Amino acid sequence: MQKNKPSTATATAGKIIPLGDRVLIKESEKNGSRQTASGIIIPETVNEDKGAKKGFVIAVGEGRYEDGKLLPMKVAIGDMVLYSWGDSLKVDGEDYIVVNESNVLAIIK
Repeated sequence: MQKNKPSTATATAGKIIPLGDRVLIKESEKNGSRQTASGIIIPETVNEDKGAKKGFVIAVGEGRYEDGKLLPMKVAIGDMVLYSWGDSLKVDGEDYIVVNESNVLAIIK
């Protein structure tokens, strides 16, 4: 199965370098306002999902230290992941999320 990485992945990976066990994610789906067949507009806030979100890993830190040993990251650039929450940031007009590796719930194959 081919992974569909965002086209800005290469350019952004050089501008944002996560530290420690942090992961830079580009959210794969953004639900905007939508319109029903009858013309009713449902705003984004009505369907705001408080649960996990999906996204592509754009960059990863080196890992975290535990008892003086470096524990490498389990996620890699290009992985599609399910994550619980993170800090939002905007670079060159694109939205990204920075999360700790512990907030990554699963790697989607």
